[in-house]
Amino acid sequence: MSSPALEEVLARARELIGQWRDEDCGTPTVKDFCRYAAALNDGGYIRRARALEADGRPVEAPALFLAATMSWEDGPPEDELRPDGLARRESPCTEGLPVRQVHGGQSVRLVRPPVAGARITAARAVVSARHKRGRSGEFVLLGVRTRFLSPDGGELAAVDETIVVLDATGGDR
Repeated sequence: MSSPALEEVLARARELIGQWRDEDCGTPTVKDFCRYAAALNDGGYIRRARALEADGRPVEAPALFLAATMSWEDGPPEDELRPDGLARRESPCTEGLPVRQVHGGQSVRLVRPPVAGARITAARAVVSARHKRGRSGEFVLLGVRTRFLSPDGGELAAVDETIVVLDATGGDR
């Protein structure tokens, strides 16, 4: 590998493989679910959710609510984003390195929907790191898994992401 930045990403990632980090996602409300549904223009969901809430019945989240939520915080101001537009949290193993990233794909496994009023925890880990070379040069593929858990520890959903890390200096060609 000829890129020192990519060598460092690979070394950092390999040290982190299998180290799970928990994040408290808080307790989503019916309003949170409805805001997500509104962004999808799903008025039917909003009407059903509000009717269930009015009847005092449990309200389940829309199918991809967990997978679609990039962060459970307000998010960083624009001037705190990395040059590639990602927040530091979305950039494992790259802090301070001249690299850029793109998301290379995602698979989602839905187990059971979260219910409004129940706390959610996300457990996240780097699960793989591989050096690759393609037509445009070398890169590192990071595999990141996020498991969303209910208060009883049961899995709600799992998201597997591939992050493509490229040398930002052009030194990989």
